Formats: sequence, structure tokens, C-alpha cells
Amino acid sequence: MEYPTIDLAADSKPFQRQATRASVIAVMTAASIVSNYLLIGVFNVKLMDLIVFSSGFLFGPTVGASVGILTWLVYGTLNPYGFSLPILISTSLMESLYGIVGGLLGSKGTGRMGAGLTANLKYGIVGFLLTFIYDLVTNIVFGLTAGIPLTVALITGIPFAIAHEVSNAVFFFLGAPPLISAVSRLIPSGGNDG
Repeated sequence: MEYPTIDLAADSKPFQRQATRASVIAVMTAASIVSNYLLIGVFNVKLMDLIVFSSGFLFGPTVGASVGILTWLVYGTLNPYGFSLPILISTSLMESLYGIVGGLLGSKGTGRMGAGLTANLKYGIVGFLLTFIYDLVTNIVFGLTAGIPLTVALITGIPFAIAHEVSNAVFFFLGAPPLISAVSRLIPSGGNDG
């Protein structure tokens, strides 16, 4: 199935282009933040990564990365579990990876990942691999920040990483095609912001 991507540069007026990009980033960031607060009591099970990935897939890597960074800047700062600048920086940068990869897959594949079970498996695998990288890097930063030996930080992080990676594999497998399809119906056809 081919999903249309929005050409944020197609508008003839620069102001209109900037307003469209800002609106897309704001709406997708808000959706991501709201989903985080709704699931705040469930550790490492979040829809945020899927929303950030879908933002990149449909609107390009720049928009996707922006949504990821802004989501963590809000959620990581206004968080009942506390605040740590090094961890905020690592989570923000690693979250942007979902948007960047989504943007590259959306633009390189001209908005296509296929349809059916094969496409769902691709999304699930991508979600799992991105989450593995995210968890590895953020657990290393946590260990360094807390003064915990890296081996201990990585081993104690395994249960949380497994919950995060498996839930994201399931969310991407089941949720990426319908989310991308639903959002793509709201936007005009064209390319993305590359």
C-alpha cells in the first residue's frame, strides 16, 4: 500500500510552508506527549515511539526528528519521576532516531513499505531494532550519570528493555499501517520535507 507524504515545500508562499511545518510538528508532538501521560504508570510501554516514527515516515526526517526531540523536552522536563539533564539529552537525541529512520523509509520508499503481513513484519522489526538501540544508549548514559558500572546498568535494565522492545515490536507491527494510513488521509499527496 502506498501512503501519500506531504510536501511541506510545495506551498508557493514561504510563510505558509513554515506555518504548515510548525502545525504538523505541534500536532504530532502533542499526540505523542498526551499518549505518554496516559500511559505514565506503565513503565517502558509507550505509543510515543510509533507516533514519532510515523511523523517522520509521512512528513520527512526533519519533522520526525523535531517531534521526537520536542516530545522528550516536554515529557522529560515535566515528569513526576524526576529530571536529569544528561538523560534528557540522550533520550531526546535517541527519540529523534525514530523520526529520522521513519523519514528515510518514507522518502526512500516513496511512502511505501508494502501491505499485509510482510509490511507489518517490517514495521515490527524496525520498531524492535530502533528500540534496542535506544535502550542500549540510554542505559549506558544512565549508568554513567548515576555512577553505576556499565555492566550493572545494562543487566539491571534488561527487564525494562525487554518490555520496551517487545511492546514496540507489537505496536509497530499492529499500529504503524493503520496510523500512517489514517494520518495520510488527512494530508495532500506529494513528497515529504526530505
